Amino acid sequence: MGAVEPPLIHGQGTPASAWAACPVLQALPGCSAGQLLPDGARAVVVAPHPDDELLAVGGLMQQWLAAGRPVRVLGVTDGEAGLPAGDATPAARLARRRRIERQRGLAHLGLPARAIQRLGLPDGGASDHEAQLVQRLTALLRPGDQVFTTWRHDGHPDHEATGRAAAAACAAAGACLHEVPVWTWHWASPGDARVPWQRLRRVALPPAARQAKQRALAEHRSQLQAPQGSQPILPGWALARWLRPWEYLLAPVVPSP
Repeated sequence: MGAVEPPLIHGQGTPASAWAACPVLQALPGCSAGQLLPDGARAVVVAPHPDDELLAVGGLMQQWLAAGRPVRVLGVTDGEAGLPAGDATPAARLARRRRIERQRGLAHLGLPARAIQRLGLPDGGASDHEAQLVQRLTALLRPGDQVFTTWRHDGHPDHEATGRAAAAACAAAGACLHEVPVWTWHWASPGDARVPWQRLRRVALPPAARQAKQRALAEHRSQLQAPQGSQPILPGWALARWLRPWEYLLAPVVPSP
């Protein structure tokens, strides 16, 4: 993840156990990896920071790739601001490390390095470069692409800017946008009125997809480790929210005629 700002993202948030017991989630309509990627379409995953692609749709990507479907990952930032307290790693060094972690992680899903493209925006500054991001994404997308990115109300400024930019680019390029809550699972609670529950869809992850996602996330050691006495960016209690047997996406908004 990248630099996190209050007020929504602080403390330990809503535990994974609360979501596991949530009747609203249990009653959601389901969909499959195949339904989300029609024949002839390409999946394009737009990730604000290295690891966001895994947290959001790592299990889905594994299924698409195992089925031989085309998948591409666009990395908005290199995540150079994602440091735990007490870690003095220079930003440039961390950026290089996180790019390597991304490549190694996605390899566990079957994605080759040539399918990853970095856009090089500053971590924590996506909203300041939103117009540029819209232009870059519009140029890279094709009509009919199925685009998966962070929800534009996810509670993290880079996630929200990426969601907004992807929405504008999809509209311009004729692609279909699927928004994915990521940090929402931290700050929201079951039944939270800020979340459009009626648009959520649940995708069950088979064991192979879950295991590949877990192995892929384990490559992001910069986010899983911290100096003694400090907390990592992705502690175990946070990871538990993203390593559930399901992934959740918001159904695309159909434009009014």
